[in-house]
Amino acid sequence: MTTIAIIGAGPGLGSAVARRFGREGYDVALVARDQGRLDALADRLAADGVRARGFAADVRDPKALAAALDAATAMVGPVEILQYSPVPHRDFMRPVLDTGPEDLVGPIEFSLYGPVTAVRQVLPGMRALGSGTVLFVNGGSAVVPHAERAGTSIAFAAEGAYARLLHDTLAPEGIHVAQLIIPGAIVPGHHRKDPTVLADTLWRLHHERHGFRHFADDLDS
Repeated sequence: MTTIAIIGAGPGLGSAVARRFGREGYDVALVARDQGRLDALADRLAADGVRARGFAADVRDPKALAAALDAATAMVGPVEILQYSPVPHRDFMRPVLDTGPEDLVGPIEFSLYGPVTAVRQVLPGMRALGSGTVLFVNGGSAVVPHAERAGTSIAFAAEGAYARLLHDTLAPEGIHVAQLIIPGAIVPGHHRKDPTVLADTLWRLHHERHGFRHFADDLDS
């Protein structure tokens, strides 16, 4: 079995996805900014029988992100599945009329340069394996722009366009690219947006390999 790399791994969705894919036999590479938190999460996963290791990187630092994914490949194994799901910073969510060019630098680095860097780093390994899955996780503003959250609305739309281009281009090579839209917040106990339920959804997107854009819940919920 190969590796799933979860970029933006944390105690909520990232942890649930690690457990779900770990249950299927995958090793897990956890990528986020804080090595101490990653190590603690890896220890908790190990207690549940999941083989996981943390690799610290800021998604807005392309060199650090590429190095983390290289280290993951060397230490954990070839990345067959890449999930890009970091949580956007609050200061990306400003009203559109209060958003200047400088306010879009962070969101674009976060939601476009980050995934482009990650995909380019793992794609050669997926091609060598002859298969792969790339999972993008975004909020509802990726498809319905929100005037009070201009930065994420603009950057998520760019990320979605990139993901769709990848979907269309890589399908003939056996590499599946999908986007999961989660309207609103992730809600523990929710019948569709609980982290464990979402992890099951992401597993199905990987396993069934059908379609590009999927919705965890209704957009108006």
